[in-house]
Amino acid sequence: MPGSLNPTAMLRLLGAWNTGAAPAYRELADVVRLLVMDGRIPLDVALPSERALAVTLGVSRTTVTAAYASLREQGFLRGGQGSRGRTGIPHRTIPVSGPGLAVPEGTLDLAYASLPATGEVVHRAFADALIDLPALLPGFGYDAVGLPPLREAIADRYTAAGIPTTAAQILVTSGAQHALNIILRTLAGRQQKVLVEHPSYPNALDAIRASGSRTVPVPMPPVAEPASGGGVEPASGGGVEPASGGGVEPASGGGVEPASGGWDIDGMVAAMRHQRPAMAYLVPDFHNPTGRIMSNLQRRRLVREAAGTGTVLVVDETLRELNLDAVSTSPLSAFSPAVVTIGSLSKSHWAGLRTGWIRADEDSISRFVQTRTTMDLGGPVVEQLAAARLLRAFAEPLDARLAELRRNREALLGLLAEHLPDWHVERPRGGLTAWCRLPTPSSTALTVVAPDFGVRLAAGPRFGVGGAFEHFMRVPYTLAPAQLETAVLALRDAQARIDASPQLRTTLKAPKEPAAVA
Repeated sequence: MPGSLNPTAMLRLLGAWNTGAAPAYRELADVVRLLVMDGRIPLDVALPSERALAVTLGVSRTTVTAAYASLREQGFLRGGQGSRGRTGIPHRTIPVSGPGLAVPEGTLDLAYASLPATGEVVHRAFADALIDLPALLPGFGYDAVGLPPLREAIADRYTAAGIPTTAAQILVTSGAQHALNIILRTLAGRQQKVLVEHPSYPNALDAIRASGSRTVPVPMPPVAEPASGGGVEPASGGGVEPASGGGVEPASGGGVEPASGGWDIDGMVAAMRHQRPAMAYLVPDFHNPTGRIMSNLQRRRLVREAAGTGTVLVVDETLRELNLDAVSTSPLSAFSPAVVTIGSLSKSHWAGLRTGWIRADEDSISRFVQTRTTMDLGGPVVEQLAAARLLRAFAEPLDARLAELRRNREALLGLLAEHLPDWHVERPRGGLTAWCRLPTPSSTALTVVAPDFGVRLAAGPRFGVGGAFEHFMRVPYTLAPAQLETAVLALRDAQARIDASPQLRTTLKAPKEPAAVA
């Protein structure tokens, strides 16, 4: 967590660091460097003093001094000898913005996770919308809150899920990204702090930076290393969340209850108490990029602690309906009326709809509407009419879409295990992507090399703050199995090129315009 790291916590993170394969100071520096790059030690954290860490590790102070000196030379530690250095990342100029989603003909795009439209269902919704349109043509066409039929349809879905909601609690937006920008302008603003999971959704991180807010990243716990040394890892879930007080657990329907270890709730609580962020942006439902889902116990504790620190929880639920393993949880807003929820049809139906929404209490919605009118005066009418139709028949395309995604997920996991056995893949419980740990810190290099093999990628550092996650790559399973096989074979060949020339990991730099991500 941001702040400082005590020697005991450092010892736990280091694990079996001293293997004897190299001088002790070099091994210590290498492990610390990888912990920073993987996001397990956040940025701007003060490491233990040389003397305290030497005592805890049972090594000479000279060893720790030399390790810290090496980290300073590499740019992973700031501050002179004798003071507690703070973690950092060597400066690398990577623009926040990127090009559009267009890719060269014949290139498989793994940089964004999105599906084609649900065919006939979306087409029929637009055809019906054109029938509804004449009744609205006498009006001006501006509606900063959203068309009443769509807001009512959205509210009814929340009510059916056990969260009583009225149309007055809904603001329709032009997608989830638009919704987040409205919320950031209203709740955060210049130099305000925003807590995020680490890793997190790149476009959300970009929006937070663009708003002038400061991110407070809290690392997500790593999954356990597989005993066999590769392949697919089980979904994260170690440990049992301690009881968090009385109260009735909101009903969550049928299905399997998720494990409790996918989020560092202690770290989030500490960050909220010490950093006092104005808001937290979270993806608790099939988290992007890891595919994890937060347990109800964790949700309840998080809501209670946020209320005590004045942090507004902003929850992105755009992936919630893509529940591949029938995991049973309640929406975070079931635990508190203060939660602000972002929703969208982009992942469940089609990104081309550009229809999203914000659910919040009526006072907050009024504030969001005031902010929204400084950006635009409303969304397109036909798309809203079509979205209302889709929401009223939401389940119609969903079963087929989930079955397709389950097939794609199993195909991708099998292909990665067969052709890239050194990649450790966390099995996603839902959503659209798998989060892969690479055998070497080569994510950016792979992103640069991959187009030569017909694949476009989004490097791991796009999902973090300050260049972390060079050891990781997000791979979506939105393509058909045959295309996934082509893509994985291309990844294998790109990895082989990197392995054959290790110097590429340091000489290949991120492109001036990194791939857009969705």
